[in-house]
Amino acid sequence: MGLTGTALAIDAGNSKTDVALVATDGRVLGRARGGGFQPPLVGTAQAVDVLTPLITSARAQAGLTGDAPVTQLSAFLANADLPVEVTRLTAELTSRGWAEAVTVHNDTFALLRTGLPDGGEQLGVAVVCGAGINCVGRGRGGATARFPSIGRISGDWGGGSFLADEALWHAARAEDGRGAPSELARALPAHFGLTTMLELIEALHLHRIPDARRHELAPLLFDIAAGGDAVARSIVGHQAEEVATMATVALRRLDLLAEPTPVILGGSVLAARHPLLHDLLTQLLAERAPKALPHVLTAPPILGAALDALDRATPTPHPNAYQRLRTEWP
Repeated sequence: MGLTGTALAIDAGNSKTDVALVATDGRVLGRARGGGFQPPLVGTAQAVDVLTPLITSARAQAGLTGDAPVTQLSAFLANADLPVEVTRLTAELTSRGWAEAVTVHNDTFALLRTGLPDGGEQLGVAVVCGAGINCVGRGRGGATARFPSIGRISGDWGGGSFLADEALWHAARAEDGRGAPSELARALPAHFGLTTMLELIEALHLHRIPDARRHELAPLLFDIAAGGDAVARSIVGHQAEEVATMATVALRRLDLLAEPTPVILGGSVLAARHPLLHDLLTQLLAERAPKALPHVLTAPPILGAALDALDRATPTPHPNAYQRLRTEWP
């Protein structure tokens, strides 16, 4: 028999993984953080191995000894993009014996669950724009809307990595004359203590500047756009267009365009509330989905995973448990 009244919540992203052990009264009994979760790079089993010490730590904090399973494990995982990936990950997690019941979703659903009310039919759409971009939605009768969101091959555009690459592309062309003049051509190399884009291109190509530092260019892009640079503003405009398009299409698929519906916005790019991006996005949603209720969410996705674990845990949680749990991650 499982440990009645306890459930595990997992939010696993490309760069970090959070685990929480929760009780059905809303208490967080233990929590742990570890490295990234990347099944495409290391394989399903090895990726799940990352969770073992985190779950062990969370259980130890709660004083749980032995290996008796909890009643529910709700895992919201990066790289659970295709049905076959969800099936593989569910099977692997189930085989570990950590819980009597295992539920796996893409990590964007954690953002959605966090932003929706507790109890009743939960209808809404979430768009996450962090390093990449993704969108999911829930409609009536358990209907879902989502996209593969595995990069350009699945039609995606956007997120911090895309924005950094676009900024570099336009800056290179601005310097050599193939593109329109832009402050990006000066500001991007200057950020790394260099003078020209040619120097920056060489430094990136020869890995004198690590690829991981490219993410520093997205905030710089927004600063330059805010200063009025036309090229930078066009990139930010493209990002707003993509977010609005994904949200509108998801609402249409779920037949929710005609009624007030939450559109939850999260991830580092959207949570930063860059005025130009936020204002453009709000304007586009007002034009295309006037009933949409956009809301920027800054709570960590592990909260959504914990709320889902509470939804599914045994025994049925007291309604006050949800509010208690939400105070753990304001």
